[in-house]
Parts: sequence; C-alpha cells; structure tokens
Amino acid sequence: MAPLTTIAIVGRPNVGKSTLFNRMVGGRRAIVEATPGVTRDRNYGTVEWRGRSFLLVDTGGFEPKAPSRIAQQVAEQAQLAMEEADLILFLVDAREGLTPVDEEIALLLRKKAEKPVMLVANKVDTAVRASETAEFYRLGFSEVLPVSAEHGTGVGELLDGVLALVSPVEETPAAVEGVTIAVIGRPNVGKSSLVNRILGEPRVIVSPDPGTTRDAVDTPFTYQGQRYVLVDTAGIRSKSRMSHRVEYYSILRAVKAVECSDVALILLDAVTGVVRQDARIAGIATQAGCASILVVNKWDLVEKRARAADEHLRRIREELGHLDYAPVVCVSALTGQRVFKIFPVVERVLKERDRRIPPDELDRFIGEAVAAHPPSSAQGRPITIWSATQLASRPPTFGLFVNDPKGIPPSYVRYLVNRLRKAYGFEGNPIRLTLRRGRPFRRKSPHAPGD
Repeated sequence: MAPLTTIAIVGRPNVGKSTLFNRMVGGRRAIVEATPGVTRDRNYGTVEWRGRSFLLVDTGGFEPKAPSRIAQQVAEQAQLAMEEADLILFLVDAREGLTPVDEEIALLLRKKAEKPVMLVANKVDTAVRASETAEFYRLGFSEVLPVSAEHGTGVGELLDGVLALVSPVEETPAAVEGVTIAVIGRPNVGKSSLVNRILGEPRVIVSPDPGTTRDAVDTPFTYQGQRYVLVDTAGIRSKSRMSHRVEYYSILRAVKAVECSDVALILLDAVTGVVRQDARIAGIATQAGCASILVVNKWDLVEKRARAADEHLRRIREELGHLDYAPVVCVSALTGQRVFKIFPVVERVLKERDRRIPPDELDRFIGEAVAAHPPSSAQGRPITIWSATQLASRPPTFGLFVNDPKGIPPSYVRYLVNRLRKAYGFEGNPIRLTLRRGRPFRRKSPHAPGD
C-alpha cells in the first residue's frame, strides 16, 4: 500500500489552524489525540474526501514568548512542514488582516518550498469579509481561498483544490505484495540495527528489484517462504539536532508507516525503559487499528540479572497498559539474539486479526455478558442491547445495536471488549466496538437486563 499524501497546515499563532484541522478531519479523531498522557498533542489526523485519503499535519503550538523570537519560531514551523509535506496550506486570518509575520512566512515559503502552496484565508464569515481578502494577494500567491473553519464554509472547495494539486497515487510494479511490517520507535532504540540484522541474515532473501534492495523506506524480502515488506522509520535523528524536531519527525514517520502496514513492531529500549515518547508512538498504532508487537531491544544488557529483567518487563507492561494485548519479544539487534522469533509472533497476531466469530455465537456471547453484568439505566430508561455483529476483522470491529447508544458509558464498552478478549483472544490486535441505534431486521429478542 502506498503511503498517504501528507498535507501540512502552517501559519502564525491564532489564525485557526487547529480549528481547520478539526474541521477537515471531521468525525475521525486525530491519531495522537487519544494517546494516554498526550491529550494536548492533536497534530495528526486522516482526511477522507471523494475517495481519497490524506494525512493532515497541524504544525501549531509555537507560541512566541517575546517578539524577537517570532521569526525564528515561524521559520522552524514552516521548515518542518516543507521537509515532510507533499502540499502546504498557508493559513492567514481574514479578520485581523495581513501582518508582518504573514509576510515572513510567505517569503520563506516562496524562497524555499519546493512543494505546492495553497494560501487560505480563514474566518471569512460574511460576503463583505470575503471581498476584503484581496490584500493577501500581496503575499505573492496566485490565489486566495476563503474559508470559515468554524462554520465549514469553503472547506469543500479547499479539499477540491487539494485534489487538483496532488497527483493521484499511482499503482506501480514496485508495490510488492506481502505482509507489511513497520518498525517504529523513538530515536536511538535500535531500529536501524534491527532492520540491518533482519536483512543481513543469510536466511533472508532481499528482493533484487531495482530501487527496493536496502531501500530506506520499503524493503521486500522473503523469510521461510513468506513474503514480507519491511517499512523502516529509522534514521530520523540526522534530520536535526533539535530535540523537538526529532520528536516531530519520529512521530510523523511512524504515522505514515503504520497507516500502510499490517503489523507494527514497537521498538523499546531495555536499558532506558519506557519514556513519554514511547507511549505516544505506541498509541499511534492503537489508534490506526494496526496489529502490534512490543519488541524490547538491547535485552542482552539486562537479562543476566534475572530480577532486573523481570522488573523491566513489569514496568513496560505497567507503562504501556493500553497495549496489554500486545505480545512482547525481547531481542538483541546487536547480537541477533531472538530476532527471528519475531516472525512466528507476526504470523500469530495476523491469524488472530483475521478471526471471525459466527453471528449466532457472537449474539449468544453478548447475551451472556449482558446477563452477567447488565448495563445501568440511562436517566431511568433501561438499556437494551438488541444484537451484535462483527463488522470487520482489520482490526477486529464489532457493532452493537442498542436502543440508546449515548446511555452506554465507556466503562461498559471496555467491559464487553475485555470479555471478548478473554474469550476469543485477538492477541496483538486492538478491538473496536461501536454502538448503533436501532433494531436489526434479523434480531428475534433483545439482550436486556433480567433476560
């Protein structure tokens, strides 16, 4: 699968970047938003428009503390976008009008950007204000697109403009079939070492196709007769010496890799343990619905001390509690120890991902779960679960038909998910459960408290 086209929103603070981001993403949550401990970071999301999908990046969050730092911070923000994006949305504020900072950004984009740039005037809520956007033509771009991110006006036209500027993703012979594995993790956890160990092992046959052998992004190979494509997100730190830029790149690369992969190998450092960025990157895989395996690297440095090794594993499970379903493989990329034990686990979690529960069996199971622990009434109104169905397997997704979706709290959804996991496994895969109002045609009797 080809990686998603990346679109970056840039602009000075308070022009409405986050509002436009949320409007374009729509009902889909930003990838990083739901990650435990990082609710402030709402930087990445997927946009779907006219059959196309895009990865949207909000480069906001650079609040200047002093006027003398504005130019530096704006340049940093725009540079990040230019280096990773396929298209840049340059957002300005129609209410406030043209400012010197807008002019600084425009100058930087015109001089250095080798990507298409769309100038978007936000907060255009009236016809009068739309006519006042003419001053932004002074920034040197051929067109000014008026929108109101708050009300949604003009956003459809903006997305149509995006489609016109971004070439369709081409299906080429280089798109090799096979199980796609993304190696993700923060800098210096050993991603490159693991990839090189896998591809350098004599048992692995690296594809001789032009442009794919040892490629920095996608490398097809065969192991024990099974075809794989390794998606490598390594080599991130060389982009910059600045820590926040390193974090930006590692997360963005992880997002793009996970979006087009079957399995994510979430690489952790056995010596340093789990840090904040590990949890954030792991949350990306969860939010994307990707099967996940926790790979603890540098295990040779801690396993000789049995108590220390056990404590490391306990802490990893504790810090990444939202990935309690993910199997753990402890390896040493340096020595090669247990590296190839990863592949049986990959096959196992993919088999679990594709598990289907027969409709009648699923209905009985949910009925028993409801009888064992009925949902509480919503404002005095009994909750009725009419039926359950499996909607998809990648990831395992289930739908409940109920009389009042808003009346079922998240804690009860977690209860049902935990019951499903205990009974059916789905090891390595997030389970999604959606609530739908109404009674399906085939349902004969509801699952209600007291049944």
